[in-house]
This record gives sequence, C-alpha cells and structure tokens, in this order.
Amino acid sequence: MLSILIFCCFVVLALIGMPIAHSLIVASEIGLIPSDRLGVDFIVQQLVTQTQSFPLVAIPFFMLTGSLMVGGKLGQHLIDMLTQMMGRFHGGPAQVGVLSSTIFGGVSGSAVADASAIGSLLIPWLKKLGYPPAFAAGTLAAAATIDILIPPSIPMIIYALVSSASIGALFVAGILPGILMCIGFMAVCYVQGRRRNFPRDNTPFNWTQLRQSTYYAMPALLLPILIIIFLRFGIATPTEVSVMSTLYALVVSVAIYHDLDMARLRHSIIDAGLATAVVMLIIMASSVIGWVLTFEQLPAAFVEFAKNTLGQPWMIILSMNVIMLAIGMFIDLPAAVLLLTPMFVPLASAIGMDTVQLGIMMIINLSIGLYHPPVGTTLFITSSIAKVKMGQVVMELIPFYAVAICILMLYSFVPALTLRL
Repeated sequence: MLSILIFCCFVVLALIGMPIAHSLIVASEIGLIPSDRLGVDFIVQQLVTQTQSFPLVAIPFFMLTGSLMVGGKLGQHLIDMLTQMMGRFHGGPAQVGVLSSTIFGGVSGSAVADASAIGSLLIPWLKKLGYPPAFAAGTLAAAATIDILIPPSIPMIIYALVSSASIGALFVAGILPGILMCIGFMAVCYVQGRRRNFPRDNTPFNWTQLRQSTYYAMPALLLPILIIIFLRFGIATPTEVSVMSTLYALVVSVAIYHDLDMARLRHSIIDAGLATAVVMLIIMASSVIGWVLTFEQLPAAFVEFAKNTLGQPWMIILSMNVIMLAIGMFIDLPAAVLLLTPMFVPLASAIGMDTVQLGIMMIINLSIGLYHPPVGTTLFITSSIAKVKMGQVVMELIPFYAVAICILMLYSFVPALTLRL
C-alpha cells in the first residue's frame, strides 16, 4: 500500500533529523515511485491545491497582529500590570507568566511566538528574583500552549481547514479550556511557591502605576473580546476579522504606544512572513499524504477496525488520545493536526462525537507535545533562554502535565464543556 510505504519513509527521514515538512514531501515522492499513475506532477499539483483556501489568509494576518502588538511596548506594560496585581502572592511572579501567556493568546495564536516573546521578558526577571531557572523555564513552556486555545488560534484554523468545522465555533469553544488551563497552571505555581518558599515581588503597591499599566495593556485585553463579538454576531468572517485585527494593532501601536516606525514594521512583516511560511509548508507537505489516505480509503477502514476491535465509545476516545499523545511527542502540532484529522473525524462521527469537541480535544492533547521531550518546541525555547538542561525542566513540568491531562480527560468525556456559538 502506498500509504504504508510513505509512512515508513517519513518515519525514517524524521528520525535522521530532516525537518518534518521536508520529510513529508520527500516521503511522498519516494512512496509514489511504484505508482505508474501518480508522478511528480501530481505531487506539485496537490502541494499547490491545498493552499487555495480563503480561510488560510487569516494565518499571516493573525501572525502579523501578534508581532506588531508584542514586538513593541505592550509586553512590558502587560507584565507591569500583572506584577502589580499578582506579584505579592505565593508563586505570584510565576503566575504573572501564566496570565501573560493567556492574555497574549488573544493577540497572537502562536505558542512558539509566546514562548519566545514572554519567555525572553520573564525568565531573566524570575531568575533575578531567585526562582530556580528550571522552574521558570517549565512554567513559561507550559503556559505558552494556552496561547493556542484562546482565540485567535492558528492550529484551530488548520484543523477547521481539514475537518470543515466552523472556525468561529472552534474559537468560542477554546475560551473555557484556555481559562481552565490558566487557572490550573496558576494553582501549580501557587502550591509550588508556597511549598518551596519561592520569593515574591516586594515592590510597594501603587494604584497610580496599576492604572497606568492597565490603560496601556487594555488593547491586548480587548482584542480577543472584539474577535469573539465579531464572529458570534456574524459581523465578519474569520478572515475579515484577521485583517481588522492587524489594522487594530497598527492603530494601537501608532496612537497609544507611539512605538511603530518603518524599521519595526518591516521587522514585524518579515517575522510574520517567515512564521506563516513554516505553517504553509507543513500544510502543503501534508496534502499529498492526505490525498493518498483518502484514495486508499484508510479512514473508512480505520473506523471499521476501531469499532470492531474496541467497541465502546469511551475506549475509542481513550485510544485516540493515546495515539495523539504519542504522535505529539515526535511531530510538531500543525503537522500532527493535518495528519490525524482525516483519520479521526470519521471515527468521531461514528461514535457521535462532534467535530468541534474533537478539535478542542485534539488541540489540548497535541499542545502537551509542545512542552514534552523529545521534540517539544516551547520546551527547547525556554530551556535555551534559561540556560538549563532540558531534563531539569521536564522534572519541574510534572505537575503541569498532570493538570493538562486532567483537563484533556474532561474535554474528552464531557461534551457539555464544549461551548457553542
């Protein structure tokens, strides 16, 4: 079977260190060699066809919005506000990191951008306060993944592309798990801070500074609310909202922060373009494998196998979670979403699971892989910023894994938690 050959080639190429997107393309080329009907021209056609989707236009604009908003003064104003509010509590400075990532999630939609931007600001500050570098890195690595649950979310847009689910419905459904994850991670910081007597911020409380910081941070707090309002009431499509969010970021940077010049605008556009290119290359690379899976009717065969072997819906849901957790450890989140969605959507439909619930379950599940070795992207970023070994950070992450798994199980087996438009 072509799909088996392609999968074997992909695993070998990924294990020898080839980037995931390139591994997918090369594996597809090798796997289709035995076919006398499908050649290189077919691969090129599929690569291009997958990009001809209007909702994908939202990705570069949301990326640019995040780069414009956090690349300037917003990040520091946001941290100042949260420090004034939370710094005096047990584990308060670490909780500032969790809250910053949650609010930043309403601006960017990219966990990698969150880990880089917030991590660069907060990890040196936490180390200066006396926090263990490994704990600081672990907190920010885990908190960065809240970013892809709070709308806008780039992985949700990718999932919607493959599953035909509503982007607006996914954005709304992602709010509650993002808040629950934030509360759970803050609870971990509080317990660890109290148990291990972590230092707290002793700066005298100043109402004037809090009001000023809140004023400057308010644009970041308003953006996700505006996005949900526009989508909920049908004022604009997700693609139109992404363009408006970029215009919003430009106006805020010019009128409120006064920190936008041509050099920073150029830098933001380049950063957003590069980040979008990475995502788009993975989408293109996955298109050939997705076509082959459909052509060989593997999703239908997989559904029949799971129903006949596992039987009970709860066992099927549990098995899907185990598969996603395993794949998420080795494949980056966008590629994993594109590879697994065609297999799991028919299976979820067969057991009565809604595609929106499946999407939230998938995003929560695969986000754990972002801060789990061996390929945890946010884990690598924060470990590098903190200058500590990844193994030390993983030990600090154990309670964060426990919180994430608990929330994953809730969203897997309690459909009522998935909010609807």
